[in-house]
Parts: sequence; C-alpha cells; structure tokens
Amino acid sequence: MRLERKAIQNLVFLRLNPGDDLLTAIREAVEKNGVRNAVILSGVGSVISHSYHVVASSVNPPRNEFVKGDRPADIVNIDGFIINGRVHAHIIFSDTNIAYGGHLELGVEVLTFAILTLAEVDADFDQWDSVGRIEDLIK
Repeated sequence: MRLERKAIQNLVFLRLNPGDDLLTAIREAVEKNGVRNAVILSGVGSVISHSYHVVASSVNPPRNEFVKGDRPADIVNIDGFIINGRVHAHIIFSDTNIAYGGHLELGVEVLTFAILTLAEVDADFDQWDSVGRIEDLIK
C-alpha cells in the first residue's frame, strides 16, 4: 500500500460538445493545457455510443474484454486519474434498464454534452496503475 497527502493545485472544468469522441477530447484537453497529474473527480453527460473494456480473468496480468455498441445512454459518472499526462478513466453508463461500464476506450460519441471536473495535484502517479505490488514497482 502507498498513501500520499497532496494539496489540490487547480480544479479544471472541461465541457465537451455533441459529436466529440470522449477519450480523444479529454486527451487533447490534457495535452493542450499541460495537465500532468490529476484526479478525475466526476463526469456527467450523455452519449450515442459506448466503448469500454473490463477485466475478464482473475490472474495477473488480467485478460481484457472489449465492449462496443451504439445506443443512447447517460453518463452516470467518469472518474480516474491523469498519470504523467496519460488518461486512465473509468466510466459508468446507464439506460432505462441497466448500468454498465469499465475502462473508457475510444469510440464514445457525446450526444448532448459531457462535463468533467479534474483536480490537478503535485504528485507523481507513475506506476500506480501498473499490475503488481506498488512497493515492488516504485523504488
């Protein structure tokens, strides 16, 4: 386990437009605005397609199962991290019957809008999302 306390430097608000690819737009905003390390606190909106992956085995490294489809849905939440400029986001969608989601992938098209809140921090999250014990990954 690793625990760090860090102050929030800035809150960053991102509003995406109809037709934007969600992951592409987040990546572009992060790069254009020099966001290196941040926590994705929340995200809401709606989409006309979904694309995500989930772990599909119980051994490390896990096998991934990729899911894609075209149907309108609400974004219930987006959360995750920006790690050295790389977006690691998870997303939950919902329709009238179910909620579903996983690791955000390319191919999620915004329907009405999407709004995200990021908290920039002075931290180095490198390797935090790697497979294995954090003590063995970060020396």
